[in-house]
Parts: sequence; structure tokens; C-alpha cells
Amino acid sequence: MWENVIHKIVQWLKDELNKTKTKGFVLGISGGLDSSVCAALIKKATEECLGLILPIESNIQDLDDAAEVASQINLKTQYIDLTPIYRNLIKFLPDNNQVALGNIKARLRMVVIYYYANLNNYLVCGTGNKTEISLGYFTKHGDGACDILPLGDLYKFEVREIARVLGIPEQIIKKVPSAGLWQGQTDEGEIGFSYDVIDETLQEIEKNQIKGDVAKKLKFRIEQSEHKRKLPKICYLKK
Repeated sequence: MWENVIHKIVQWLKDELNKTKTKGFVLGISGGLDSSVCAALIKKATEECLGLILPIESNIQDLDDAAEVASQINLKTQYIDLTPIYRNLIKFLPDNNQVALGNIKARLRMVVIYYYANLNNYLVCGTGNKTEISLGYFTKHGDGACDILPLGDLYKFEVREIARVLGIPEQIIKKVPSAGLWQGQTDEGEIGFSYDVIDETLQEIEKNQIKGDVAKKLKFRIEQSEHKRKLPKICYLKK
């Protein structure tokens, strides 16, 4: 089953390159599950791939995991430490909101990723999965800014299954998911539920089976984050 899913995604990636007349793909690799799976998938689609390791006050283990995956799949990488740029920037900003400062990190990384995309005529590969996209759990114009989303129709638990088929190291598959935007930050801690519970509930919501507090809270989060999944609204004056 999962081999067939992988084949479909890889073929879709190849088709996207052909349709857009682009040469390859670039993505940020963080040492996490989603970026590792995306890196392996784009590498199957074309040799024209670049993985950017862009630490900003990042966990050393995450950087080691990113490098290990890149080495395992023979992915060309570029390492750029953005910590000095980030620290110089926030000197001019009120340092009182951890989430806002974390979002700056995600947006700084995407500035660099799109630079390399422009430089090489590459598509930016987003790493978001269906669980994160549904809940709006991404930074607008940060990790949410991309050209393609190969995992966009796969829940987190499905990404884990694909990771095992692709041979992603077990320590990455079992790692506690985190965007790494501040020390001690985890996805499940921010959202308030485990991914297993979230995935199960989202599938129920998809079938319009909204029962219990968890489903109501996640449904509210989906509605609240709708603006993240759409283009900016235009004030039309000529209707």
C-alpha cells in the first residue's frame, strides 16, 4: 500500500517539474520527520535537489539528524547559520511575545529558501502534512510558504508509515515533533492533544462526526485558521 503511495507522490513531483518548466526542488531540512520524508521523496523524483540546513538557536541533535538523512539519501546540502541575523533583527523589536519571535525564525528561513529557489529555477517543497494544514499549525509566510506540498493529503500517522518504508532513521520517526521555534516547544504541547488523538478526531470531523470536546476544539481551530489556507481577500470595487 505505502509503496504505491510513494510511487504516486514521486510521479506527481515529476509532473509538477514538467508543468512548471523548473529544474528541481529545494527545501529546508530540520531533522524532523516531515522534512526528512519530503527530502527522500524529492530525491526519488530528481537528482536536482537541494536541502538547506538553516539553524537559528537550534538543537544540535536536530542538526545532526538533518545531516544524517541528507547523507543517507545522498542529498546535496547547504548549511547557513541564521542565528546572528535573527539576533541582530530582534534587537530592534519588542521582545515580549515568544510566538511572534518564533514566527520570525520560520520566515527568515523561508526568505533564504526562496532565494535558492530563484537562483536555481527550483520549486520550493513544503513539508506540511494534512494534520498541520487542517489545523493551521504552520507559520503564515514561513514554513507555510511553498510551491508544492507532497505530504498535504497525508495525516501525521501516515507520514510515519511512509518514513519507515523510505528507511528514515528510527530516532527521527520516534522523535517528539517540534518546530524548534523556542526551547522546550513541541507541536502536541502547543495544540493540546497528541497527534494520535488529533489524527483520529480530524478523520471524524472530515466525515462530519463532531462529537465531544476534542472535536469541538479542533473544529474551532480549523475555522479560526481558515485565512492561512486561502489567498488574501480582495476588496472588489467593480462588481
